Amino acid sequence: MTGAWGSVASLDGEYALIRMEESGCGRCREVGGCGGNNLAKLLCSTPRTFRVPNPERRSVGERVRVRVGEGSVRRSALAAYAFPWLALLLGALAGSAAAGEAGAICGAIVGLLVGWLGLRRAQRRDAADPRCQPSITS
Repeated sequence: MTGAWGSVASLDGEYALIRMEESGCGRCREVGGCGGNNLAKLLCSTPRTFRVPNPERRSVGERVRVRVGEGSVRRSALAAYAFPWLALLLGALAGSAAAGEAGAICGAIVGLLVGWLGLRRAQRRDAADPRCQPSITS
């Protein structure tokens, strides 16, 4: 499981709003980590807040570790980046083969639309999958 530390900012019924202390997966500073935390600080200065189920009734101000299932970050990244990019590329190549430059432009647009629709489908699928949902572990 991948996790990061945060604190309970407020409570919303059965859920806690968690303000994350760091961006990324929490492995950014470890050997072999991606360093995405540094990029996130540069691009997003506002604190990240997530709505997470709170079955253990954590209280406001409590420091907690939020985790997501193994592989869910990788799967989400592939759905968000790789699939739309491949759809755009394949659409442009198919359009180019069929109708030259104008076909490549039209194919790329169609590819982007297909990529967006695929991303929406993956988002709906993962929203219903409990392995992809964040949870409070400590």
